[in-house]
Amino acid sequence: MKSVEAKIAEKIKKIPKGKLIFPEDFQELGTSEAVRLALHRLEKETTITRVAQGIYVRPKISKYIGKVIPSAEEVAEAIAKRDRIRTLPTGSYALNALGLSTQVPMKIVLLTDGSPREIKVGKRTIKFKKTTPKNLSAKGAISKLVIQALKEIGLNNQTPTEEEKIIELLKKEDPKNLIHDIKIAPVWIQKIMQKAL
Repeated sequence: MKSVEAKIAEKIKKIPKGKLIFPEDFQELGTSEAVRLALHRLEKETTITRVAQGIYVRPKISKYIGKVIPSAEEVAEAIAKRDRIRTLPTGSYALNALGLSTQVPMKIVLLTDGSPREIKVGKRTIKFKKTTPKNLSAKGAISKLVIQALKEIGLNNQTPTEEEKIIELLKKEDPKNLIHDIKIAPVWIQKIMQKAL
């Protein structure tokens, strides 16, 4: 009879390096407590690396920098996928994602329809902030970020250069999605977005 740990170790060997691992991935192999202990031991043996509480990875190894750990963004994406929740970058994270700010935020704030929580990944923090379905109803990948970025900049605070860049970005959006998203944006943001049509 193989131990839970041996079964988990075997399954981990088949997982591509760099892919995030959650205890739920092994629920069929033992009780949640047994899985947790096995993952803890495998981490001590350096088979896997703990990225955040309850999140591990089989790290890629770079000959230049050693272990390559997934970024906070990748962790946030994996959590959203696992929990089947919708998320939307907001604040300085949305500005950075659009290239309107070069500052990499230490705190990633994501609006979500899932449960609110905060996760530490290295020196950075991911904050899932509960929001209304309306805030998550934007369809366009670019336009939903633009709405959040403009809310962060604030009414009448955007520079002509920022506005120009936003309009250029919005021109790459699927027109159907853009028209849909303009309708749900605050009025002052609608005025800027309409310039891209």
